[in-house]
Amino acid sequence: MKHTYPNICFYFQVHQPYRLRDLRITDIGSEKMEYFDEEKNRAIFQKVAQKCYLPANKLMLELLETYPDFSVAYSISGVFLEQCTLYGPDVLESFQALAKTGKVEFLAETYYHSLSSLKSIAEFVEQVSAHADLIEELFGQRPRIFRNTELIYSNELAHIARLMGFDGILAEGADHLLKGQNPNDAYTPPSFRLPRGIERIVQKERPHGKAMRRISVLLKNYRLSDDVAFRFSDKTWIGYPLRSDTFTDWLMQTGGSSVNLFMDYETFGEHQWADTGIFDFLRSLPKIWQERGIRAITPSQVIALQRKKEAKVFDSHTHVSWADTERDLSAWQENEIQRAALDALFALEPLVKQAGNKKLLDEWRKLQTSDHFYYMCTKYWNDGDVHKYFSPYDSPYEAYRRFSHALCDLRTRLESLTPRTQTPNPKYSNP
Repeated sequence: MKHTYPNICFYFQVHQPYRLRDLRITDIGSEKMEYFDEEKNRAIFQKVAQKCYLPANKLMLELLETYPDFSVAYSISGVFLEQCTLYGPDVLESFQALAKTGKVEFLAETYYHSLSSLKSIAEFVEQVSAHADLIEELFGQRPRIFRNTELIYSNELAHIARLMGFDGILAEGADHLLKGQNPNDAYTPPSFRLPRGIERIVQKERPHGKAMRRISVLLKNYRLSDDVAFRFSDKTWIGYPLRSDTFTDWLMQTGGSSVNLFMDYETFGEHQWADTGIFDFLRSLPKIWQERGIRAITPSQVIALQRKKEAKVFDSHTHVSWADTERDLSAWQENEIQRAALDALFALEPLVKQAGNKKLLDEWRKLQTSDHFYYMCTKYWNDGDVHKYFSPYDSPYEAYRRFSHALCDLRTRLESLTPRTQTPNPKYSNP
């Protein structure tokens, strides 16, 4: 059968952070301090597992086994996989069942779903390498495509991923960068010479071997993705109720080689509850796509097809992400408390890596998770409502208070272990 273009690339982010306990100033420096709220983390994980992960994976397995031309991709954070072990082994088993179909691609990301790419390339590369190792161990495949935390992307980051040996990288199809071009087309970053210091770090820690000559950029079609992820149950939206045949019509009208639908996996059952019809919508899509000759393929398959075509240049001199209306770093670095928290955290890098204490290193890395800074955002209007929806805290200032108390205690413990005069390990120094 001759397939009708564009193809569809269905990609899902799967992640849960470790939320912080309500630590008091008087707790700082006490014995066996625990920063993370295990009871809340367990409760949230198990709630979302029942509403989303287990039913969505059950449905996805059915679809993968029923429709030959239906495949999907996931980027699953290391901290999520840790929580599977702690709170829901059945969730991990359900993802492993998907992997066994041979029709699911698992992407690489930062192990701790962190903002390390903004502050420390050495730390960033170590986390990506650790994440790739874990994915290979659990799912039997070494990731070939990279997806940075919250789709944070820049020209420099694309070439770092290229040097690490990745075939492709995901990014937001932001209008201000596309300037009227179609996000469904094939793209590559402009030629870019990395500083020697960064290049040395990447080459030393490279998790994949030989650097690629060219890296492909897959751009999210945010309008069509957001129709499902955000607008599906909005009764004031002109497209409500969204039917699978109507949505397929929109997909077929967009042109290009691949419509990249990137979204949180929690869209199915958690953000869009089951009673909205979201599972029925998902169940009906592959049948309609098969009838119309549309294939849903993995990112690696998209890139293999696009390599036969001339790629356009996607030029992002500054960072772009998939968060908020600005699609920049403001979701995590918009205000002074966010910037101060991130700077203070990474100021501890030489101390934490010199200390040689695996528990403190792990806790420092868990504090890097982007969600902690997202919860500190003080935006108003629609973006502010989204931040408030996701936050487990009463206010951005409560998020900052909990984070700063944990960080203060970590600093105290590190300084007691590592003399201030000790020379930092050059392996962990920024270029």
